[in-house]
Formats: sequence, C-alpha cells, structure tokens
Amino acid sequence: MLRKLLYVSLQTKITGLVTGIMLSLIILLLGVFAYFDIQQVYTSRENLSLQTSKTLAFNPEVEEAIFQIDSKRLQLLVNQYSSKKNGMFAVIQNKEGRVVYHPNNEVIGKKFPFDDGYMAVVFGGYYTVESDEFIGPAMVGKSPVYSNEEQIIGVVSVGYLKEEINKEIVERLKSIFYFALFIFILGILLSFLLARHIRKETMGLEPREIATLYRSRSSILASISEGVIATDEKGRITLMNNSAKKLLDLSGEYKSQRIESILPQFDVEKIKKGRKTIINKEMNLNHRDIIMNLVPIIKEDTFVGIVATLRDKTQITEMLSTLSEVKEYSDNLRAQTHEFSNKMHVISGLIQLGRYDEVHELVKEELNTIERKNRLIFEQIQDPKVQAVLLGKISKASEKKVHFLVDSNSSLEELPQHIEVTHIITIIGNLIDNAFDAVMCRENRNVTFFALDYGNDIIFEITDNGKGLKGDIERLFERGFSTKGNVGEKRGFGLFNVKESINSLNGSIEIDTSEYGTTFSVIIPKTQGGMSND
Repeated sequence: MLRKLLYVSLQTKITGLVTGIMLSLIILLLGVFAYFDIQQVYTSRENLSLQTSKTLAFNPEVEEAIFQIDSKRLQLLVNQYSSKKNGMFAVIQNKEGRVVYHPNNEVIGKKFPFDDGYMAVVFGGYYTVESDEFIGPAMVGKSPVYSNEEQIIGVVSVGYLKEEINKEIVERLKSIFYFALFIFILGILLSFLLARHIRKETMGLEPREIATLYRSRSSILASISEGVIATDEKGRITLMNNSAKKLLDLSGEYKSQRIESILPQFDVEKIKKGRKTIINKEMNLNHRDIIMNLVPIIKEDTFVGIVATLRDKTQITEMLSTLSEVKEYSDNLRAQTHEFSNKMHVISGLIQLGRYDEVHELVKEELNTIERKNRLIFEQIQDPKVQAVLLGKISKASEKKVHFLVDSNSSLEELPQHIEVTHIITIIGNLIDNAFDAVMCRENRNVTFFALDYGNDIIFEITDNGKGLKGDIERLFERGFSTKGNVGEKRGFGLFNVKESINSLNGSIEIDTSEYGTTFSVIIPKTQGGMSND
C-alpha cells in the first residue's frame, strides 16, 4: 500500500499534502481559538456581571427602593442595564433575604436563604460565582448595598445565564468555522492550481521520471567525446561536460558564469536577436582547432538559452584519414584480387594447353615473391599494426608498378600501447603514399621502408628515388600547403596530419632531399611523455 502511495502523481501528492497540512492547522487553530474565545467570553461576563452589580448597589435609588420594597422602581433601574444585554438578569434582596426585585414577579416578596450571597451580606464582599439558585446555571456577580449609615441593607445579584453565553459562543464559532472552511477550500483550489502549474513546467513529467532523465543525461554527457555547453537566456553557463573542459583546458566550476569568459567569440545578444543555428564553425582556441555547432533554444517563440557543441578538428581529421586508409586498403585488396584472378586465368589456360612446366615455373616464382616479402614483414617487423599497413602498401605498389621494398636490415619489436593504430596509419601511410606519388615521374620507381627499434626510440625511414622536394621545405607541414600545385581544397593535409600525430607522441621528423630522391626520418620515443635523451 505504501509503495503504491509513493507512485501517485505529483498533482495528487501536492494536493493531498497541502490539504492534510491545512486541515491539521485549521483544526488546531480552531481548537486553540475556541478555547481562548470561550475563556474570554466567560471572563468578560464575570467582569460585566460584577461591574453591573456594583453600579446598581451604589445607586441611591436602590437603597430607597429596598427600604420601601418598591419593585416597580427597581425594575425601571434594572431595565436600563439589562435591556440590551442578552441573558442578563438581576435579583435584589434585603438583608433578611426577602426578594425585593426578581425578573419573575411571582418570586418578589419571598425569602431565600443566603447561600451564594452569604459573603456579601455578612462580610460585604464583592465577588463572582457560578450559581443556579435564582433562574438557572449562570455567572453571577454579587455586591452588598450600603445605607447612608454604612450598614449592609441588602445584596444585588447580577448574572448571565450559561445557556445564553453558550449560544453566543456557538454563534461566534460558527462564523469562525465558515471562514476556516472558506480558507480550506481556497487552499485546496490553490494547491491544485500549483500542482498543475508545476506539472506544466516539468512538461508533464513526474519527479521520478525527471530523476531518471537527469541520471541518463549525466551518463550521456560523461560518455560522449564532444564538448557540450548550455546557457540560459542571459548567457550564463548552466551546463558544461568534462569533454568541453578538456577541449578548452579548463578546470573548476564555471556554472553561472557568462559564456563570453571562456568563449570570447560568443555574442549572446546577436544570437538572441538572430536566432540562427550555426553549423561547423571553425575556431582556434588554446592553439587547438575547434569545430563548433551552436543552436539557440526557443520555447513558445521565446529565447531561453543556447546549446553549443565543440569537437576537436584534429581528431576528426585523423578519423577521416583512417577511413581514407581503410578505403584505400579495400581498393588495394580488390586490385590484388583482380591481379591474382588474372594469374589464375593464365595458369588455367596453360594447364589446358598442357604447358605444365611453365605453370610450375609461374607458381614457383609467385611463391618465392610472396615468401620473400612476407619473411621481411613477419620476421623482422613484429608489430601487427605496422605489418597491416605494409601489406596494404605492397598491394598498392603492385598496382602502381612501384618497386616497394622493406629494407632487410629492418628490425622492429611490438610498439608500446600509447602508439595507437591511428598514429601508424597517419604517419607511415601518408609518408609512403607521398613517396609513391614522388616516383611516378621516374622510369624505375623505387620506394624503401626501413624500421629500427633502437634503444629508447623507434625510427621509421621512407626513401624514394623521385626528383626531390623544391620550394620552402619549412612550409611542408602547414595545413593546406602542397607541393603538387593548386589542385583543390583537399590538398595539403597529409603532412600536416603526420606532423600533428608525431607531435602528439612527442616525436620528431627530419627531411633529407636532393634531385635524386627524398628520405623522411621519423623518431618516436618509446616512453610516453617526451623525447629520450639518447
């Protein structure tokens, strides 16, 4: 049952809670107020009865009326006080207890012993008492009547019937109850409207659903590599994930700060007025190329904030380079398949012609070629990432009619874990491709790959017999610069990516070029963190 109550809607919870609180407070306050109001009414009637009895007792006409036993005269005096006071009555007795005045004329002249009035007639006391000796239960004030000789000649009793007092209290409590009922109904209505407003603000989601979304959002923001920054309508940061802090080299808490403090290129007012989405805008922040997407948040035609996503362009470039290499390997494998298919057709034709000796020589030559290449790659190059790149380039070299050779003096153990496959593809793949392009102008096209695991460093060398590099060698590694002429915007990124990957591994690259060819030497430290001292 309790579990079911926990899963009721937010509107029901708020309405029920407010109703319960208000009902409890109203009952409590109504009880306290009723108690003090009853006390106040009874105290007021006690004081009023005593004060009225004193007033009558000090009136000289009362003294004369007692001596003369003039009840009509006393009635006129009493009516001056009792006509406007509901439930009030007065009884006047002489010293012997004979009733001089009573609301019931039939009682006038009769004697009543002084029970409750004993202290007044004997000791001359002024006091109030609860009594039912005259008409019924009442709050009665008693005062002695003195003669001119200062002798007690009678007692005045003024009282308020409890029945009438209680009726007055009930009427007072009724008005309070009706007011409390109005407040209670108003509270229920306001709580219902509040709950509906909250539900509208939370887009109809219950608190447990919001908590689930919040946990999911935190997990998603922590898992994605893109930086995400969100702001409110005034440009104050409301959200920033760890990837954004890493891309912007930030630390600490930036919530509630203006976004211009970390991204000066932002103009919140301009974005607020234009309300335009910005896609793939390139920026340079902290010596890093960043691609930014910016989307204004519009709710019911009102600008409420901005969401910006940031990506490292270097990572995107490396990914594209890797995809390009994979495509190239696929093309090379198709070319190799085509080449072997042609050889198989030749072998099939020779078998059909009965030229078995030539088939034997052809197969033997092919096996020797494959064995020689594989021996150099698999025996001297132990790292599978480098092996994969070289096998792909051998196929490409065969297609381009380039003599691609792995130096027999090469020796390479398995690479450290911090040198990833993307680094190998970018560095070795781009340098070998450039070497292939460089020798296309030669009749004898030779490209040599050399690898050496030396001390604390790993060395790669790619040599070609092209015509060498001309122009500004220092600009080779600039983004967009190409020695192959202005042939499109896609040129000039290969060596730039090579340099970026080498720098990320804290390595270095050297170029030795002449009219007889070019050698690229790459030195990468085995330890992550910096160049070796060897």
